[in-house]
Amino acid sequence: MSEKLASKRHVFNIKDAPWRVYTLQGKPQKDCHWANLSYDDKSGEGCFLFRFGAGAHSIPHEHLGFEEFYVLEGEIEDNDGYVYHPGDFVSLDPGSRHSSHSDDGAIVAVFVRGGFRTLEWAKLDD
Repeated sequence: MSEKLASKRHVFNIKDAPWRVYTLQGKPQKDCHWANLSYDDKSGEGCFLFRFGAGAHSIPHEHLGFEEFYVLEGEIEDNDGYVYHPGDFVSLDPGSRHSSHSDDGAIVAVFVRGGFRTLEWAKLDD
């Protein structure tokens, strides 16, 4: 085994990932947790695992670049009523605005390019 590769490998399992309360631009999201894999706040790029507790909602936000996510467990629903199921891979264009929630809890792998901007609830329909 290559020690060079081993020193650069980071493995996370959703069962024992280092979950912590998710905060978007200083605003904690109730019953939402994340495990940062490679996301960098300064560049607004990278990947993380996101876990919705039962009944949890993400803070309304706008994507400044692409956001892509893969639903690993559970279902999540966007504010427009669209439901994502396990196995769905989703790509949201820059400028997309949404908030998601999960009735029973869910885990997604999120890939971000360009970062986020928080919004007020009223701004979702603009």
